[in-house]
Amino acid sequence: MFSRRHPYLFFLLTFTLITCVSSILIAYFTGPGSGKSEFDFGDKVGIIEVIDVIAESGRTLDDLKRFREDDSIKAIVLRIDSPGGGVGPSQEIFQEVMKTRKIKKVVVSMGSVAASGGYYIAAAGDVIFANPGTITGSIGVIMSFTNFQELFSKIGLKPVVIKSGKYKDIGSATRPLTGKERKLLEDFAADIHEQFIGDIANGRNMDIEKVRASADGRIFSGREGKENGLIDELGNLHDAIDKAGKLGGIIGEVNVVYARVEKTTLLDYLTQTSFFKKFLTSLLEDQAVKADLVYSPEQ
Repeated sequence: MFSRRHPYLFFLLTFTLITCVSSILIAYFTGPGSGKSEFDFGDKVGIIEVIDVIAESGRTLDDLKRFREDDSIKAIVLRIDSPGGGVGPSQEIFQEVMKTRKIKKVVVSMGSVAASGGYYIAAAGDVIFANPGTITGSIGVIMSFTNFQELFSKIGLKPVVIKSGKYKDIGSATRPLTGKERKLLEDFAADIHEQFIGDIANGRNMDIEKVRASADGRIFSGREGKENGLIDELGNLHDAIDKAGKLGGIIGEVNVVYARVEKTTLLDYLTQTSFFKKFLTSLLEDQAVKADLVYSPEQ
């Protein structure tokens, strides 16, 4: 047998295997974002974090589904610290939270900012907590693009566009908008804005005209949001966890489990910093017209 013929090599391979498995298990249970283990006994509150710009929804949808189907998770806290983001991802998360709260209570905890698309997904929760100074609101739609026509003419560039429909290059960086094109984009933004308002009214069980009164794009503090009905309670993450535990029927100390976060590599870290993110985006994305639900004081 191999172990008898090569005892030292066998020992080395076995030791290496045990070390690798142990390291993986330790990282799994104690790594960033793991919180308490999902294998803890007893009822728990699951915490899902939505951090930074909402550019995609896949992981959040998966986390909501997993916690929704886990019988040991009695309620969910959705921790939001985001200025918003894309329309599609925000709407997908909103719908998944609405689906989830038919089965389990979802309590929202707002961090420093939960505005625009961040508030969109918050509006689906059963109860919304915010800090008094949380930046929220910004219920509106923004569309922006840059026109480089004058710059191109100065440096001698003459872009050539071939299109099959007269509006296919609407928002082109090489020419100004026509009056009809501007009207089309304004109508498009207005339609998404109405969807935003309607979903908030539905999620919050509010009169749609009351929502509309706060839906002019302005931001609110958490305290102002509570006064106009956008927020339910003022409190921090722990207050939201305690509320979720009570709504979930948990008696005594509330155990929590975080949706696990993948380890961040150096490349991930660099690409998530604002400078590198903007630089890479400018290199990799084509000039395009798109609508966003995002609060950005830089714009």
